[in-house]
Amino acid sequence: MSSYSTIDFLAVWEEIHNSNDFNRLEFQSVRNERGRLIMTPKQWIERMQAKGIISKAGKYGGTYAHSDIAFEFASWISQ
Repeated sequence: MSSYSTIDFLAVWEEIHNSNDFNRLEFQSVRNERGRLIMTPKQWIERMQAKGIISKAGKYGGTYAHSDIAFEFASWISQ
């Protein structure tokens, strides 16, 4: 999640599927920051009030994404 194109894609997904809770102002502030983008899934979820990605700690933890997001990432990886 260190690419602006990645967070732009996630923002579009959130706008479509989570328009009531998605924190657009926080997204714009992150998007307009200068320098290198460093955003973990947990930071994305907390700062943007995102619903498309879930991050859990612990024995059965991990990072999970909605199938739309997961398929897009899988497509990108397979190129």
